[in-house]
This record gives sequence, structure tokens and C-alpha cells, in this order.
Amino acid sequence: MPSKAIHRDAALAGVASETASVGQALMHDSAVRHVQGSAPYIDDLREPAGCLHLAPGYARESRGRIISVDLDAVRAADGVVAVFTAGDVPGVNDCSPSIGGDPILADGEIEFHGQVVFAVAAETRDQARRAVRLASIEVEASQPAVTVEQGVATGETVLPDYQFLRGDPAKAAASSAHTISGSIRIGGQEHFYLEGQVSMAVPGEGSEMLVHCSTQHPSEVQHLVARMLGVADANVVCECRRMGGAFGGKESQAGQWACLAALAARATGRPVKARLDRDDDMIMTGKRHDMRADYTFGFDPKGVICGVDVTFLVRCGYSADLSLGVCDRTMFHTDNAYYYRDVRILSRRIKTNTVSNTAFRGFGGPQGMVFAERMLDSIAISLGEDPLDVRKCNFYARGRDVTPYGMQVKDNIMLALVKELERTSDYRNRRKAVATFNERSEVLKKGIALTPVKFGISFTLKHLNQAGALVHVYTDGSVQVNHGGTEMGQGLYTKVAQVVAEEFGIDIGRVKITATKTDKVPNTAPTAASSGSDINGMAAKRAANAIKTRMTDLAARLYQTKPSEISFANDRVRVGKREIGFAELAKQAFLERVSLSSTGYYATPKITWDRESATGQPFLYFAYGASCSEVTIDTMTGEMRIDRVDILHDVGKSLNPAIDIGQIEGGFVQGMGWLTTEELVFDDAGRLTTHAPSTYKIPTASDVPEDFRVALWASKGNREATIYRSKAVGEPPLMLATSVFSAITHAVASLKPGAIPPLDAPATPEAILRAVDAMRGGA
Repeated sequence: MPSKAIHRDAALAGVASETASVGQALMHDSAVRHVQGSAPYIDDLREPAGCLHLAPGYARESRGRIISVDLDAVRAADGVVAVFTAGDVPGVNDCSPSIGGDPILADGEIEFHGQVVFAVAAETRDQARRAVRLASIEVEASQPAVTVEQGVATGETVLPDYQFLRGDPAKAAASSAHTISGSIRIGGQEHFYLEGQVSMAVPGEGSEMLVHCSTQHPSEVQHLVARMLGVADANVVCECRRMGGAFGGKESQAGQWACLAALAARATGRPVKARLDRDDDMIMTGKRHDMRADYTFGFDPKGVICGVDVTFLVRCGYSADLSLGVCDRTMFHTDNAYYYRDVRILSRRIKTNTVSNTAFRGFGGPQGMVFAERMLDSIAISLGEDPLDVRKCNFYARGRDVTPYGMQVKDNIMLALVKELERTSDYRNRRKAVATFNERSEVLKKGIALTPVKFGISFTLKHLNQAGALVHVYTDGSVQVNHGGTEMGQGLYTKVAQVVAEEFGIDIGRVKITATKTDKVPNTAPTAASSGSDINGMAAKRAANAIKTRMTDLAARLYQTKPSEISFANDRVRVGKREIGFAELAKQAFLERVSLSSTGYYATPKITWDRESATGQPFLYFAYGASCSEVTIDTMTGEMRIDRVDILHDVGKSLNPAIDIGQIEGGFVQGMGWLTTEELVFDDAGRLTTHAPSTYKIPTASDVPEDFRVALWASKGNREATIYRSKAVGEPPLMLATSVFSAITHAVASLKPGAIPPLDAPATPEAILRAVDAMRGGA
């Protein structure tokens, strides 16, 4: 059996690049330090003298009115320097990323289990954590709404309902040759970043505050801390060199811990670090939105969809957080790669007394796609057809190319990409082999599925589609770059460095990218929506090009030649027939008083989405991919093994194929975990019971398919003028794992041809057993 290493090497060998730096399979800028364990994360930074440590405290209840908070024993505990409650916040007691309703410290009401009521600053972290347990909080408890059904019963939502509507889907479904109605539950997911939530606040002169924060959104942290302290944004600087993972969990969730650290630092005049314990982190921070999709759809005898009516009941938690964008993106991706002639997609944003759910890789899109693939699998099973053939006949095509939200699909490569993967994965022969195996095997059953991904790239909140960069060239020829994007292991810093090196024609070793910092590049968007390389790379390119243009004009003047006869390559500058070193020209620029520093700015074009009227273009382009997964299930135990995975993914012209393939592999495995093993369980009182790796199962190395084949689509480049015609790769690969869920569905369906397995996500062994039992006529 071919090894994963051979597949990766073959994939990289097939990627050609016409550029010196961009497009090369270069290693991550911190790869060596990652392996050595020497890459400093925030908890590794040298603590300033007198640094205090902060721990949050919370009540045992999930909902109720706070009667009293007795913190005398906490204040008297060893090492405690200060204790803080809502009344100690000098400015605004809120850390919401959107419409409010997220108090930094609870004031009067408890709305979910784990909501922070007070915080302790002590000499050591151990002393702070021990002290919080001494608090006595009396709460007049009331019944929490924990499940989405309980939330629906209360009638409370965090945001108004929202829908896309085209035609008359109810009539279209009712008049179809075939109609299916049903529901599917789609679970949430814990981010489980290796580095937990952590911030360190260092007070400065006057009202200044420096906050080191593990965050995807330094500008938001800056703003929240300033607003909480009651000072201008310019007094607060947020810095982030790297995160040990984030996956959306540090887009809005980092703000509360930064605010608490800054609050304590301001009050004590000493540096303060807040680092959450893993259990507290899982209890207190938001997850991927779980939801129930209720649907009715109709289709013709060939399996072509005629009408779709789907309602997503979304458990948002106690506040809005980022649910508007997340739930909208579920709707944007309910079509996945398929055309719906008549369609209604309704999203209900349900309030529950659980932690507010938040951004997670895919930002709601994966949940919409899981519904779409369940629908296509159901059609194929009911007709006795190959699901791949049903998928193909429902793909967007000429004359059937307008999405439910009115955007025309102009860059559609889906059918060609799927046909190529069908060939390279040997899908048809393997499907026959699966059928033969299932006929002969009583207990073990196999399944295989090939599913597509079409994912829109851009923030659907228009103003976030912008980025800035700052580039300096020094007289020794070295270059320093800063931009608003954050590094969370995805290789953004490396890709931006490649772009700058390419612009100047220098070796990437000359380019130094510095920590993301709000006093260098202000007013930045979060590193999210898979747009980090698109917008920050373009901003850095423009900054570098501005300096390059000045250097070109200088060389033309000094050496009496035309700018068109000047080129930069191999650390040299060719000026007509003469060559000089890049560093030499930089030194000449300084002597001639030519600026070697520039900012760069980029705003994504063509984004015209208007949410109120549900019209316009929400995405600049789509990223495409497909995956073929083969699985084996044990019908006696519910255990499941992934036997083989083939992936073909579209990244346009790759900025760095090694990093892109790594993102595809990692995204797939994370999606596989979401759909198979990662189950969030709340008890009836609203307490999360799966709040540690002992009870919450993320995929391990042994879960990764031994036969795992990844290839990049041989693209001529993005049709849109993106950075070097590349495409985003951060989020789309996660959704490739829907092929695993569909393959499990196929395996269970083999028990009773024509019957649709009642399989919910995640397809844990218990869920598989329930579906098997139902197929065999059990309860």
C-alpha cells in the first residue's frame, strides 16, 4: 500500500512554478522552531518582574438571578492581590464582537454554566486557581433551555429569522414524482487548539496598555480593552506573533480574557497573565454551532431536484456573538455544488442557556453542506442509483447557474474536477468491489462516496474585506514586513514573505515578517473567512511594489536608462546591460534620500452583497474540491475505520504547494473528527460534560487513513485577479470530510436497500449502532 509520504511527494512533484519564490514548496517560517519546541507562544514569553496571574470564577448554575457573591475567603487566600467583579470595570462591561450582550463579568444574571462572575489576580497561577474555589455565590436558579427544542419552546432568539426564497418550493416538491421529508441533527465541535486562551497585559506610561494576546483579531482586542478601560484606542496596543491553533475559536473569544488581564493590570499597576485551564477553556468558550435541519424536497425520476424547503434550527447559545454571519453562511452553502430551481432556506437563531457558539473553520458552511449531501444520498438510495450520478446531474451548469441568493456561478469547474477524481480514485471499480464485499460479509460492511465542495471566498460582512501592510527595506538589502494577518500555524506569514521576496527579486531569507501589532498596521480585519493570504498578500505586494517603483526610478536616473529596462531577480538589479546588488541599490536610495518604506492597502473588489434585500455578490470567487472516502463499519459494535481517502482540491496557482497540501490534509482530518468522533454532551442542567480529552475525542494519528492521497487540481489560475492567481485554502478542505459521512451512510444503507439510514452527525459508534438497529427493524 503506498505511503502518505509517497503521495505527498508525488503531489508536490506535479506542481510547476514560473516564479522564483511564489509557488515554491517552502517550509513554514517557524517549522524548525516548532520541531525544536523553541517557537515562543504567549505563555513562553519572559514574564515581566512582578507579573500576576489571573483566574476566572463562576457559579454552579446555568441560569438564574445572582442573590449574593461572598468573596471574603477569596480575598484572604494565600497570594491573592486583587479580586474583581462587574462593579470594578471602569468603562463598558461587554466584550461582544457584534451587537452586545456579552458581559466581561456577569452582573445580576447567570445565563450559562461557566459564565464568569469574578476574577482573581494572585502571585502565582496555582494560588489564583485555588482561590476562585473559595467563593460563595448564591443564585436563584431557574430552568435553563439547553437543547434547541427547549429553546424553540421558549420562543427566544438571539437574532431575527432570515431566509432565501426563490419560486414556490412547497408546490414544486408536492408536484414532483418523488418527495422526501425528514430531519438531521448536525453536531457542534470544540476547537481544541493546542494553545488555549491566553493574554498578558503590561501597563505602560499613563493610560497605555500593551496586550500580548493569542487572537485572530488584534484590532478587536485593542478596541474591546480600550472600551473596557474607558480610554482611546490609541492608548492600547495588541500584539500577536503566533497562535498555537485557533480555527475560529480566537476570532471573538480571545477578547474576554484580554479584557480581564488588562483590568487587573490597570488596577494593580503590575503585568497580569490570564491563561485558561483546558477544562475551563472548553466550558467557558463557544463552539461550532450545532443545529437541526428539517426538510422536504422533491425530485424527478432521474434524481434531478425540483424543490427544496429546509429550516435550520440553530443553537446559538445565550448571545448573538458571531451567529449572524455563521448562520448566514450556513444558508449560503446549503446548495453546496447543486442547483435548486425552487428553494426556501430558513434559518432560526435560537437562544439557549449554553455558552454562545462562535466561529469555527468553515463558519457555518459545513453544516449547510452536510444537509445538501444527506439530500443527495437520500435521493440516490430511494431511486437505487449511484449517488455520484445523482450528484452530477444536479451540479450547477450553463442555464442552471444562479445560487439561491442570486449570485451567478461563473467559475464552475466542479464537473471536470469530479470526473478527474472519479478516474484517479478508481471510484467505479471500487464501488463494485464494495458491493461484492457487502454481499459476502454479514457483520462488517463497507461504504464509498465521492462528494464535492464549492465554498465562497470573502467575508459576507462587506467592510471586513480589507487589509493593510507595512514594508521597510534596509540599506543592507534586508526587508521587514508587517501586516494585519495573524499566524495560527496556517503559513500566512510564509506566504506573505514569499510574495514580498518575489516582488523584490530577492531570496526569502532576506525577508523578515514581524509580529502582528496594532501600532504598525491599524484597523485590521480578523484573519478568518479563508481570506488571509488573499487580502494581506495583496496589501504587502502593493507596499513592496511602491518601494520597488521608487528604486526603479532612482536606478533609471542614476544610470541614465529607461525604467522598462530595469528588472529585479536573484538578489540583483539589472539596469540595462549592467547589474548591481539589491543591497547596493538600497544603500544608494538612502544616500539619494529616497524613501524605502511604504504602506500598502487592499480592498476586495466586486463585493456587493446587501443582506436586507438579499441581493448582490457576497463572494469574489469559489474554491472547489472533491474527496472520495472508503470506510468499513462493524454492525455489531458501531466501530468505523476509514480505509482510503482520495482528494483533489483547487487552490488556483498555489502560493506554496507544501503548505497548501498540509492545510488540505489537516482540514480533512479536522472535518473527519467533527463528523465521526467529536461529540459535545450537555447534561439536563446545561453543564458541558465533555470538557476534557478524556471525554471529548479528537482524531489522533491512528485515526488518519493509512492510504491518504492528496493532489492539487492542475489549475491555470484563479479567473479573478487574486494574489498571483491563487485561491484560498484555509476552510474549504474541512468540508471534504463529508465524503466520510456519506460513505458511512452508504455502508449502513447496504443493510436494507431503498431505506434511508436515520444517521445523525457525528456518526459515533453509538450513532452508527442506532442507525443499524433502525435499518434492521429495531426500536
